[in-house]
Amino acid sequence: MVAKADSTPSEQVHPLDHLIRTDRIPHIWCTGCGIGTVFSSCLKAMISSGIDLEKTCMVSGIGCTGRGAGYLNLDSFHTTHGRAIPFATGLKLGNPNLNVIVFSGDGDLFAIGGNHFIHGARRNIDMTVICVNNLIYGMTGGQVAATTPVNAKTTTTQSGNPDAPFNLPLMAWASGATYVARWTMLHIRELTACIEKALTRSGFSFIEVLAPCPTNYGRRNREKSLETLRLYRDKTIIKNNADPSELDVDFQKGVILGEFVDRERPTCIENYDRTCRAF
Repeated sequence: MVAKADSTPSEQVHPLDHLIRTDRIPHIWCTGCGIGTVFSSCLKAMISSGIDLEKTCMVSGIGCTGRGAGYLNLDSFHTTHGRAIPFATGLKLGNPNLNVIVFSGDGDLFAIGGNHFIHGARRNIDMTVICVNNLIYGMTGGQVAATTPVNAKTTTTQSGNPDAPFNLPLMAWASGATYVARWTMLHIRELTACIEKALTRSGFSFIEVLAPCPTNYGRRNREKSLETLRLYRDKTIIKNNADPSELDVDFQKGVILGEFVDRERPTCIENYDRTCRAF
């Protein structure tokens, strides 16, 4: 249920208060972290999209981003590590009328949860997946992630990461996602518009959002949050419909942002219904 914000004329009420469990504030996110900005963008898009919030739920896994579900004043589910998408799949199949949002991080969705991601996209489950990519395992100690750039330092790659990271939009496209986009937490207007679009279309929608982790990534790589934001401003280029194979996160070469995939194909439920009718 959506709680109504009670106020008197003398009170200052934030316009998103009715969607937040204010009793759990202040939040646990570090100063300089971008997750709160992305979470706010998601809430604004939920309102502006016009979707029925009484039929909307948010699912998250473990990690800093995963705490978002706990702050949302709607039906929300903080699931086990890497299992946000299969849990969300169960919700959607159990009640196809629900608007299902997965709000989680790169480690949760693409390391331990990577197998669930590719099959959720392959089956075209009708949900919106928002991945806050801070390039590291932020909550569990700053370990190397599947998205950590080459040569970046983490607690488990103290001499630098030797492995190439995933290109997340490419993985989403190759797995069958019907909507794929990428922004940074600095591009808040574009990000909000993309989330709104994803919420109002059918199929598996994926939005990657680059955001700084000053405590574990920035500190170990001697990169302050403001320096990260300058990279987001100066080393990104908006190129809609770009080839997904060109979307590696490499700030030395420049990082491409935009909407890359927007296609239609039958959803998982539509395919199941058609198969059942055939019998």
